[in-house]
Amino acid sequence: MSTRPNMVLVMSDDHAAHAIGAYGSVVNTTPRIDEIAELGWRFENCFAANALCSPSRASILTGTHSHVNGVTTLATPIDSGQPTFITQLREAGYRTAIIGKWHMGDGEGHDPQGFDHWEVLIDQGEYHDPRLLSPSGLRTVPGYATDIITELAIDWVESLEGDAPWCVLVYHKAPHRPWEPDEKHRGRFADLPVPATFDDDYRSRSASVRRAAMRIAEQLTIEDVKRTPPEGLDYEERAIWLYQRYMEDYLACVASVDDSVGRLIDWLRGRGEFDDTLLMYTSDQGFFLGEHGWFDKRLMFEESLRMPLVLSWPAAIPAGRVHDGIVTNVDFAQTLLDAARVAHHPRMQGRSFWGDLTGVDPEPPAEGMYYRYWEHDDPHHRAPAHYGYRTDRYKLIYYYNDGLGLPGAGPRVYDPEWELYDLERDPDELRNVAHEPEYADVRDELDAAMWRLQASLGDVPHSSQPMPRLIAEHPAASL
Repeated sequence: MSTRPNMVLVMSDDHAAHAIGAYGSVVNTTPRIDEIAELGWRFENCFAANALCSPSRASILTGTHSHVNGVTTLATPIDSGQPTFITQLREAGYRTAIIGKWHMGDGEGHDPQGFDHWEVLIDQGEYHDPRLLSPSGLRTVPGYATDIITELAIDWVESLEGDAPWCVLVYHKAPHRPWEPDEKHRGRFADLPVPATFDDDYRSRSASVRRAAMRIAEQLTIEDVKRTPPEGLDYEERAIWLYQRYMEDYLACVASVDDSVGRLIDWLRGRGEFDDTLLMYTSDQGFFLGEHGWFDKRLMFEESLRMPLVLSWPAAIPAGRVHDGIVTNVDFAQTLLDAARVAHHPRMQGRSFWGDLTGVDPEPPAEGMYYRYWEHDDPHHRAPAHYGYRTDRYKLIYYYNDGLGLPGAGPRVYDPEWELYDLERDPDELRNVAHEPEYADVRDELDAAMWRLQASLGDVPHSSQPMPRLIAEHPAASL
C-alpha cells in the first residue's frame, strides 16, 4: 500500500444526494458514481456548513468556516493566498491542479493560487464551448463542458513525469442552472415522480420560510426550462409542468457527470493505478428537487444541507461501507491531508474523519454541526439569513433576518424566528416544534450547544439572539 496516494477529487455543482443511485434515488441511476461507493465508503450524513456554491468551495479548499475564510456569499470573492489543503500537499511534494469550475472570484488575488496548473471556467461558465482561463490567458474550447473538463484533467496527469504523487481537482459546472444537457442524454428522462412534499403549505413553519423565494411555481422561468407551457394550465398544473421540464434537463446533466466519473475510473484502471488512488465524488451542497415546492438550496432543510460524498482507495480502506456519523465540508481538508500523511495547517477547523475509515486513532465523533447562511442580493432567489445546529436527531434554526449584504437594507428586515425539527419523528421537516412545550428542554439544550460550538469556531451570535437559558444559568460551564 502506498502511503502517498494520488488523488482525483471530482466535484459537481448543485448535485443533490437524492439524485444518486447509491443514496436511493427514485428519479435516476448513477452507476459509475455508485461504483465508488461500492468499492469504498458512502457518507450518509455529510453536510454543507453554508449551502451555497462559492462559500462551500472555499470551506472545502481551506478547511475553515465561511466567517474565517471570508467567502460568506456569492458576492464575496476568496483571498486565494490563504492556506489550503492544496498548498499543504504541494509543500509536501505533490503536483497539484484544478480543472473546471472555480467560482470564487477572478482577477489578482482571487484566481487560483498554490496550484502547479490551473484552467478554470469564467464565473459560472458555459455548458457548450466554454471559455477557460489559465495563467496563459483565455481560450474557448469547442465541445461540452463536462467532457472537456474530464479530458483536460486526464491530459494534465498524462503530461507529468517522475514518481512524485499528484492531486487533481475535477470541478464540473453541471448540473447547475441553466441545465443544458448534451445530445447524448437529452430527452432521456420523462414522467418523473413528484415529491410527496411538493404541495407543502408551510403550516407551522416560520414566516421566514414562507417568504423564501424558491418556489418552482413562481421563480422557475420559461427561460430556465427553454420551452413554453401549454395553454390553459392552472397554477398547480403549470407548477407540475415546470417541475417535469426542469428535472428532465437537470437529470440529463447529471447523467453526463456520471459518464465522466466512469471515464476517470476506467482511465485509472487502464493505468493500473485505481487501487492506489484516492478517488472522491461530491457536490458543493445539496439541492431541492421539488421538495416543499422548491428548487435551489440555501435553507438549512435536509435536501439543501446534505451533500453527496463517496470515496474509495482500495489499497488502504475497506469496500462497501457506510459512514453514519456527522461530517461537513469543512472536514474534507484535514481528512485528505491525513490520507496523504501531510500535516494540517493550524488554521484549519473541523474534524478529520480519516481515522473512521481506517480504524486507526479515530477522533471523537461530532455531536453536531454548525450552519450559517448570510443573506445577499440575488435577482433569482431570496432566502433569509440564519444559522443553526444539527445533531443526529434534531435541528435548531435561528432566522435572524438582518438582511446584511442587501443594498439599502436596514439593520433588520424582519423579526427573528426559531424553528426546531425532530428528524426522527418528522424526517420531511413539516412540523416546526420550536414552541411546543414537549420540546422545551430539547430546545434549551440545543440552543446552549449551538452557542458553545459557535464560540469555539470563532463566530459570534447575532445581536438579536438572547443568551441561551442554560448558558445564563451556568456561565462557568458555557465553554
